[in-house]
Amino acid sequence: MFGIPHGRSANASRESTVSPLRTSPSFTALVDYLLSDKFDLGEEEGRAQRALDLRELAQMYQVPRLELLCAQALQESVAPATAVPLLEAAHTTGDGRLLAQCRRYVADHAAEVRASGGVEQLRDFGVAKGLLGDALDQVAELKKGALRVAAD
Repeated sequence: MFGIPHGRSANASRESTVSPLRTSPSFTALVDYLLSDKFDLGEEEGRAQRALDLRELAQMYQVPRLELLCAQALQESVAPATAVPLLEAAHTTGDGRLLAQCRRYVADHAAEVRASGGVEQLRDFGVAKGLLGDALDQVAELKKGALRVAAD
């Protein structure tokens, strides 16, 4: 199971590099899950990143239940300090559900996300454009509401 990455044939190459994920605590968590059916992401610090790494391993080794458990843990990990990195990860991996949740969270908790350093963590220009679009949509809605109130 761990010898040949999914999608590669056994004859593709005699040499194999060890993925950083295979030497990480997330790989240990994968093996623990497979052997004991125990899902444990460890301490709160770094939990979101471990869930991302473990979900990647679950996808790589086709462990769908573990993948779902990781997705649930990621959704529960959305907070001011994790919203932007999770938003970028969701964008990169195509996780629409987590992406939508993070976008809503950033919109609803903008001040907390900004205070946590979330804006400075932003690296993906596409995600930045999406967040700017969300902010402009909110400004437009606020203006419409203010005009309605003024007209009444």
